[in-house]
Amino acid sequence: MYSARERVENEEWIERLDGVAEELDLDADARSTAVDLFLSNVPEKERSKRAVLAASLYAGALIESDARSQGAVADAAGVARLTIQQRWKELLREAGLEPPSW
Repeated sequence: MYSARERVENEEWIERLDGVAEELDLDADARSTAVDLFLSNVPEKERSKRAVLAASLYAGALIESDARSQGAVADAAGVARLTIQQRWKELLREAGLEPPSW
């Protein structure tokens, strides 16, 4: 879980996440879940935040049955598809969810 302080400290990144979610036309539940995943896993290094943002969007959309392809999310977020592929399952585990085996 995350604190209100973390939300305030990462407001710029939440705005970026919302912008990418808008580009992907994700529904409100997918966006909310993505924000929760992102804030629960914010890395300390600034350069890693874009990767976690993209993986959070992919995983959040998947959880809320509003899935987009890894490639589409990667393109919209400005990261490589491999970046999402390497991170999204760990985000689910950190959230206490079991990622699919496919």
